[in-house]
Amino acid sequence: MPLQPTRHRLNPAQIDTTPKRRPPWLKVGAPLGQTVAEIRHLMRGQALHTVCEEAMCPNLAECWGAGTATFLLLGDVCTRTCGFCDVKHGRPAPLDWEEPERVARAAKTMSLRHAVITSVTRDDRGDGGAPIFAMVIRRIRQVLPGCSVEVLIPDFKGRLEALRIVMEARPDILNHNVETVPRLFKTVQPQDHYAWARATLVNAKRLDPTVLTKSGLMVGLGETFDEVKATMRELRDWGVDILTIGQYLQPSRHHLPIARYYHPDEFAALKTYGLEIGFKWVESGPLVRSSYHAAEQVRALSVRPPGG
Repeated sequence: MPLQPTRHRLNPAQIDTTPKRRPPWLKVGAPLGQTVAEIRHLMRGQALHTVCEEAMCPNLAECWGAGTATFLLLGDVCTRTCGFCDVKHGRPAPLDWEEPERVARAAKTMSLRHAVITSVTRDDRGDGGAPIFAMVIRRIRQVLPGCSVEVLIPDFKGRLEALRIVMEARPDILNHNVETVPRLFKTVQPQDHYAWARATLVNAKRLDPTVLTKSGLMVGLGETFDEVKATMRELRDWGVDILTIGQYLQPSRHHLPIARYYHPDEFAALKTYGLEIGFKWVESGPLVRSSYHAAEQVRALSVRPPGG
């Protein structure tokens, strides 16, 4: 019998039921306005998903208004069960080979300056769905010249050939988030391996030295400040150019609990440290997410014309 998609669930013993009041710097309004409503209508009409909505991103209205959107490929059912993520998991449907055309058409309708392409993880396929990523990159370039394309990819279990399929389409930014420090990696992402994340980021640079590589960390899961800095150094050693750091926010009581809230001054200190150790760009703040200010990053740092 096929598995039914479900949301992540934790063992009740793992759940911290103590209420945690959000500090004032984490309070944001609901994403409202004509642009948001129009884009939501467009997404539903094209049978598309955005991670902006799936992840309840606090920057949705700002990014959509600035001409950046993050599309979620390969369906909306993930084969992994990460403790921080609210995307459904289970047995996904077959790949939709018409999806790249719909994404490109939506990007053109939205007149995007920068498209971020991400996906659920598809461990049911040996290629992890990499061909769909490549098709989307190429099709956006055809219908919307000058639009830069960033891909936020799964680790493909560290498989070089799957990564090569994506890299040969020449994304402007290759992003893979490590999410947390090594000590907490298997707690946060029980089906992932740190070595797969390393292989993804290191091999991307080897396959195309001109690509900007990027990764992200969530804080507030129980790591120490020194562990964050050590992980930042490791990412820099892997050749990562761009780093995002944001506060983990628990999607529901069934997900990993928040260990603590970082103060904005701590985020500022991490940004300063990241630039000191050689990152070309660091976005660090309570509400920072992977695609925050992504268009500015590629236009400031890329050695080739955006979308080229």
